[in-house]
Amino acid sequence: MKQPVKWQRSFRYAYEGVKYALATQRNMKFHFFAALVILALALFFGLPKTDILFILLAVTLMIVTELINTAVEKAVDLAMPDLHPLAKIAKDVAAASVLVTAAFAAVTGMIVFFDPIERLIQTGRAGGHPITAGMVWILLSLVILTVIAVQTRFSSKGNEVKPSLLTAVAFAVAALIACRVQDTLVALLGFFLAMVLLLALHDKRKRPFGSLLLGALLGGFITVLAYYLYPM
Repeated sequence: MKQPVKWQRSFRYAYEGVKYALATQRNMKFHFFAALVILALALFFGLPKTDILFILLAVTLMIVTELINTAVEKAVDLAMPDLHPLAKIAKDVAAASVLVTAAFAAVTGMIVFFDPIERLIQTGRAGGHPITAGMVWILLSLVILTVIAVQTRFSSKGNEVKPSLLTAVAFAVAALIACRVQDTLVALLGFFLAMVLLLALHDKRKRPFGSLLLGALLGGFITVLAYYLYPM
């Protein structure tokens, strides 16, 4: 049987490495999902070439540093299976590179998407109406009851399809802030805080990421839909 040439073997081994990281590393799965969402948003907003290049740079750095972090962790575990201060330092420094790259990606995303999102929010407000205190409680009650109903309906399907009540409420509040305030930066900060809560719950492994994301989408969608359907 003819053996593949050297560059083909190299490509195959590299591909196996990407598949391994994606299949076994929780953070890599999140980075891949985030990259898909960001690239889809770039197409949706029709971003200029320069902004797309910055996005591709941030996504590439994020994935590369996560791959390097995985390689360092496995190499350290092989060389030092037992706990050792130097092994901890090696892993912490590798993880720090991922953190720095994630911060760069987050800042890049906020800068690149600020203007398109501001135009989208301003356009959406044109079809809305003022929010009253009663409307706020009605919307939040609607979100809470819907999430509880969905959780009950899929109680036997596992936690992946049961939306998180906390993230649903957090993103519902963020959506209400976005509909209420005139300052787009304040609206985005509301969603940023909701996302911080989602990531904190994910980091503590209280609920699967799918459950947290489903709750966030459900809370935000119900709030925005009810806001525009609510009679003036």
